[in-house]
This record gives sequence, structure tokens and C-alpha cells, in this order.
Amino acid sequence: MSSEQHDNHGQTPAAWTAVIIIMVAFILGCVAVVIAQPWLVAVAAVLIVVGVVVGKVMSMMGLGATHQDPDPKSSTAGGDSGSDDRQPAEKA
Repeated sequence: MSSEQHDNHGQTPAAWTAVIIIMVAFILGCVAVVIAQPWLVAVAAVLIVVGVVVGKVMSMMGLGATHQDPDPKSSTAGGDSGSDDRQPAEKA
């Protein structure tokens, strides 16, 4: 097992909404292919794009997963002037 901790695995309103819209669109597209309705296939394709956009917009609104920096030292937040503390590489 990995020592990393994964808290949500996409269990957010944005992810659930996007997946539900995309799943319904995919099922609709499958049915449209079986009954030979090209216009319905096009509608399903548009709904898939809508699902992706809705998921991204909801995520940007704060309803998605929050990404935390695993190494707090690498963050420049908190008043750091942006100075580079790395040592220069030695030449061989």
C-alpha cells in the first residue's frame, strides 16, 4: 500500500455532476446508434461536451477537489519574497 493519503478520489459535487451528465449522454448516444438516429448521436456528443464544461465550471466555483501542496516548504505563499534557496549544481 502507498503511504500517500487520497481523501476524496473525485467525490465532489462537480465530479458527480459531470459524471452523471456524461453517463446519460453516453447511454443516449448508444441508444441513438442502435435506433439509427444520427441527429440524436449529435445531441449526445454535445451533451458530453456540456458535462465536461459543467464539471470544470463547478470546480472553478469551489465545488471541486482542493489541491494542497504536499511539501509546504515549496510553497511561495506566506510572505516569501520568492528568493531561490537552492544551491547551485557542482560542475564535474
